[in-house]
Amino acid sequence: MVPASTPASEVIAMAPDGVFLSNGPGDPAAVDYAIESARELVKVLPVFGICLGHQILSLALGAKTKKMPFGHHGANHPVRDEATGRIEITSQNHSYVVDEVGLPDDLIPTHWNLNDMSLAGMKHRTLPVFSVQYHPEAAPGPGDSAHLFVRFRELVQQQQATA
Repeated sequence: MVPASTPASEVIAMAPDGVFLSNGPGDPAAVDYAIESARELVKVLPVFGICLGHQILSLALGAKTKKMPFGHHGANHPVRDEATGRIEITSQNHSYVVDEVGLPDDLIPTHWNLNDMSLAGMKHRTLPVFSVQYHPEAAPGPGDSAHLFVRFRELVQQQQATA
């Protein structure tokens, strides 16, 4: 675990198997140091981002974010996982969202918030990178999205097997 301001070179020097970009408050565009680090990390490591980590990762990969009129706050937000077709009941707490309009071709939408059809997850077409806009780690709370941690572990193991 390192502070958000840790340069990518220091993280890479630690030789992690993967990187998890966690949640946090505020405007993702204001944390330019984290966006720059994420831009470097995705070149060499599997990366999984949640909430603010999702937004930072998306910005690092060329997407845009926008402020929401009211944001998503609290539990019981239904999100559809396009890979499984399942509806997950999620916990959310954010006022910014990745803008699906103009999403770079390398980013594939993977999850949609069913309350307002905002983008709630994405993955990179070729890099071992994915993220979600909500809190799969929320506890106490719904455990519908806990499988995402298994998905990340499997992604890391696949990368290790090909290295």
